[in-house]
Amino acid sequence: MAAENQSIVIEFILLGLTDNPNIQLWLFQLFTLVYMTTLAGNILLILAVRTDNHLHNPMYFFLSNLSFLDICYTSIIMPKMLLNIVLSANFFSYTGCVLQVYFYLLMGETECILLGFMAYDRYVAICNPLRYNVIMNTISCTRMIGASWVAGGSIASFDIYFICQLKFCGHVTINHFFCEAPSLHQLSCGDISVNNIVTLVGGSILLLIPLCLILFSYIQIFLVTVRLPSGRYKAFSTCISHLIVVTIFYGTAIFMYMRPRHSGTEVIDKMVSVFYTIFTPMLNPLIYSLRNKDVQKALGHLGRRTVVLQ
Repeated sequence: MAAENQSIVIEFILLGLTDNPNIQLWLFQLFTLVYMTTLAGNILLILAVRTDNHLHNPMYFFLSNLSFLDICYTSIIMPKMLLNIVLSANFFSYTGCVLQVYFYLLMGETECILLGFMAYDRYVAICNPLRYNVIMNTISCTRMIGASWVAGGSIASFDIYFICQLKFCGHVTINHFFCEAPSLHQLSCGDISVNNIVTLVGGSILLLIPLCLILFSYIQIFLVTVRLPSGRYKAFSTCISHLIVVTIFYGTAIFMYMRPRHSGTEVIDKMVSVFYTIFTPMLNPLIYSLRNKDVQKALGHLGRRTVVLQ
């Protein structure tokens, strides 16, 4: 009975990024600015795609869904983190922690699959342009979005089931600024070999299948564009933004989830987590809009309409 009681955890303590009050104040100001920029950038991108007829095509349909995912992704973590800094109260209920892990996994895994479909969209547009509107019709695109959410939700539910089986023996301090699956694994006092296998195998499958689709798509795109007598840069320029986003997303995901965890790497893990959970959702709309004249024009039209309405 005593052993069973040891596994009952009501709340966790998040150590955050630092316990220095001066640094915490600076981080609060920085992260608040980043969060507001993330929300504004992604909401503006969604509104631009929805209101501009020139952006009513599959590429921007996927892009607006990516922006929605980024809003959800960062909102799962940022408000709670900012609240902890302001109140200097790093307590997080067990239920809240598990829910944060689940929705964090859901958004991340859905985005992983969505990026694969976005690469396939570019492949069809460049390698099979005459059939593009037939293959990437509204129904097909909607099904791809739905498949991303269903697959992401199913895998996240599978992961969270094993996380809920973890036992904690009084050590409830998490050396992180949010609840993340690997941190809970390290905190558990029971056998976590199954969890490690599930994380490694599941993460490998989840990352590698969309990554293979992305690699296949861009290899085919490269082979087609090098044979073009002219317009190579124009054909490939529509893929550059997506390649940058894929490189950032998969690079950090592979680093975090496809390598063994060791004690002493917590600081590095937290720094990488700051980058992909806080800064990447802010960078994505900037990456897509800075290199895209159509998006820039749509944002300009949106701004002018807003001024007229006022």
